[in-house]
Amino acid sequence: YNTNYYINANIKMKSVLFLALAGSAAAFAPVTTPKASFALNGETDLTGMPGATAPVGPFDPLNLADWGSDETFAWFRAAELKHSRVAMLATTGYIVQGSGIHFPGMLSSDASFESLSSMKPLDSWNAVPDEGKAQILGTIFIAELITESKGVHYTKGGSLPTIVFPPVDFSGVDAATLKKKQDAELNNGRLAMIAIMSFFAAVSIPGSVPALVGNAAF
Repeated sequence: YNTNYYINANIKMKSVLFLALAGSAAAFAPVTTPKASFALNGETDLTGMPGATAPVGPFDPLNLADWGSDETFAWFRAAELKHSRVAMLATTGYIVQGSGIHFPGMLSSDASFESLSSMKPLDSWNAVPDEGKAQILGTIFIAELITESKGVHYTKGGSLPTIVFPPVDFSGVDAATLKKKQDAELNNGRLAMIAIMSFFAAVSIPGSVPALVGNAAF
């Protein structure tokens, strides 16, 4: 039972991103893959990269930037971006669902959006018909496939993954504004990863997150 619960919980976290995807497009600015020019005294200099802002500065507590090759570094940055985006959407989706906000009408012939909104967010995923789950996961798979198949791969010097649905063109944005958006995306994404992990901890281990104790969504 526990195994299935955590699998369903993980799937739920990824599925809630879809509803908020279009509205979050403006934050998903393209980032060029960093090359060896970031090397400094044998270590990777992150100070000029997106996400390195005061008061934290470069955020790499495990020194992952110094592991492996330039390709490995690019893969780590792409993974951070994707997890940040999923976490922001998952956190938003969890809060929206937990607040009882929902679409009108029916999700399927035997499940209304209103009935799902009355449940805890992770329980509502279990109530979604299998056909609906397949559609959501299929759409996520297609989006992932598209981002990994665009032109030159980011591990080979191409641009890091950008939003797919809908595509957003940042070519007309000036460098300073683009850098600000990239900083905001990564910093908010890192915070969202902490937030969604705390949500899952609150659901899985009652009392583990004191600030969420007694909240009906958990």
